[in-house]
Amino acid sequence: MKQRWGRAWAATCRAARAVQRRALAEQRGEGVISTAIAVLIMAFLGVAMWAAFSTTFNKASTKVDNKVTNCVGASSNSPDC
Repeated sequence: MKQRWGRAWAATCRAARAVQRRALAEQRGEGVISTAIAVLIMAFLGVAMWAAFSTTFNKASTKVDNKVTNCVGASSNSPDC
């Protein structure tokens, strides 16, 4: 009876190792794919942030240039300055 349990245990261990090997083989590229997706997301966020910064900076630059152009020689009581 002991030998029967020993054989059953050995068969169970072999089956478990086979399942584990298959599971590892199926997940082999998961880390690379997840990293690539994360890099793409960060790249899109970077582009969006740069576009927002560039637009804001250009608008601010235009407003400053207009104020400087309008206020040169004008009195300090002018509402445009």
